[in-house]
Amino acid sequence: MNAPPTFDSFLLYDGEVKIVRELDTKVTNAALFTINKEDHTLGNMIRNQLLKDPKVLFAGYKIPHPLDPKFVIRIQTTNEDTPTNVLKSAITDLISELSLFEERFKEAIKDKKERMD
Repeated sequence: MNAPPTFDSFLLYDGEVKIVRELDTKVTNAALFTINKEDHTLGNMIRNQLLKDPKVLFAGYKIPHPLDPKFVIRIQTTNEDTPTNVLKSAITDLISELSLFEERFKEAIKDKKERMD
């Protein structure tokens, strides 16, 4: 089979960087971020969070190859902020939303267990 070992799809090796930034020279205030060892799940969540920000003009991602566990996200912002800062704040906001979701989920499970008893 041509697929790489599944173990390689999530393990970072020494010297391997999780996020690589590359400035987009064709457009002002734009950058490409390659995020290694991740897939559509995180790519789509980050893109949706970025699109909620009024400082973001464009946010999109692609998977270069289905067997290569990484995605490339392109961000273009207004002159108010940089793509790097916007990505950092989007990830921070996403972590907060997911923590709140987890908390509410645990409360719902607890309430359901109490009603069953």
